[in-house]
Amino acid sequence: MDNIPDNTMSLSEKEKRELINLREEVKEISEQLERSNLVFNHIENGALVTDPDGFITHFNKPYADYLEVDASRLIGKHVQDVIDNTRMHIVAKTGQPEYMLIQEIKGKDLIVQRIPIKKNGKVEAVFGQIMFRGVQEVHSLSKKLDMMETRVKLYEEELTSLRNTRYTLDNIKGNSKAIVQLKEEVVQAASHNLPVLITGESGTGKEVIAQAIHHTSQRRRGSFVRINCAAIPRDLFESELFGYAKGAFTGASSEGKPGKFELAHGGTVFLDEIGELPIEMQPKLLRILEEREFERVGGTKLINADFRVIAATNQNLEDMLVKKHFRKDLFFRLNVMRTEIPPLRERPEDIIPITEYLLEQISKNVMHGEFHLTAEAQKVLLTYDWPGNVRELYNVLERTLSGLKESTIHTRDLPFYLRSSPKKKLRGNQWDLREIIDQSEKNALLDALSLTNNIKTHAARLLGIDRTVLYRKMKKHDIPIKEE
Repeated sequence: MDNIPDNTMSLSEKEKRELINLREEVKEISEQLERSNLVFNHIENGALVTDPDGFITHFNKPYADYLEVDASRLIGKHVQDVIDNTRMHIVAKTGQPEYMLIQEIKGKDLIVQRIPIKKNGKVEAVFGQIMFRGVQEVHSLSKKLDMMETRVKLYEEELTSLRNTRYTLDNIKGNSKAIVQLKEEVVQAASHNLPVLITGESGTGKEVIAQAIHHTSQRRRGSFVRINCAAIPRDLFESELFGYAKGAFTGASSEGKPGKFELAHGGTVFLDEIGELPIEMQPKLLRILEEREFERVGGTKLINADFRVIAATNQNLEDMLVKKHFRKDLFFRLNVMRTEIPPLRERPEDIIPITEYLLEQISKNVMHGEFHLTAEAQKVLLTYDWPGNVRELYNVLERTLSGLKESTIHTRDLPFYLRSSPKKKLRGNQWDLREIIDQSEKNALLDALSLTNNIKTHAARLLGIDRTVLYRKMKKHDIPIKEE
């Protein structure tokens, strides 16, 4: 700017404007260069730039301080005369970048990178930088990253399992009065934060109800933490529920681990199989349910947790109270609102709607396609007692679809024990024994034909009868005689 004359009296107005613009451009360029130099000198661990021939054009202060030299005196010198074991001039010739390589400088192994700067495919300069001041620094960073990855993986695994809730109110299928009432109870339970005790036989879907309550409530964005009270080892009970601090015991994670209640903060804790919880562990559970604060095992920091409690059991807790197998104070703490799921055999009108829903789910996740039941197959499902409830029904359908060769499920496709079970039909006050025998015989014929791929000779041998007898019985039971 000092080279621009100040005497502008003899200049025209146009020349004056151009001179002013020129001064502003020079000022802006000067400010940009100042900022660039400031940034360059703040690159940690050192950086430099050479031209295509290896002569230094830029050298920042951290690098000069490390080499104990004056950066201004290095400008214009060849990089080989300044830095030990350099390859900057080689990168300028090859045009190939070099990342994270070891270079010995002043007797110390450093981690460096060299990056060619190109314009129109031609190398215009090379940027070099010290990334780490020694291999030990890399090892330290690697260790920190490993620890962070371990911690992230731990939390991801925990949150994946905790948030693995897929059941809502829409997943409760059925048309019976019991199911309609059950849905109303779910909505009511979701409207508050009081503890809920869900009872019902094994396989009735207690966790489905628990998740539906969670998803319908204001806590649905929080975690749904499932605790299987029957599966926690006694010696790990506290560390699983409350977590543990760093180095709390031999074999513990070096970073510690959050407990189930800590991870459930803002969400719901589902205490599954609560009736299986050993009596000596029940006071510890009661304490955290009442106080909502705890310390990790081996820790000193008090942790507060805000969670909602839902418990479930297939046992009669009242009988367990009498036998002193379950604490009264814990029972009363959990039994604030109670929901009972009736067994499937008491609501036969729900069997077909649930079956259709399960077929849709299985086909969507595994088999792909649409499957339908014949009227006879539906009749078999309706007349079976289902001691395993919905879980047993799901297993039956999954097994049936795995061996199905078409989209329609016939009676013969269902497991034999369903078809051979006594039917719930009465004639007057007596069982129709003849119908039971006929149905069992027909089922046996169908099974034998299915197992032998409809080869009559083999089917007859399997049944221990003559081939002609087999044909006669097939005709009696209206079983189509297909060609072999």
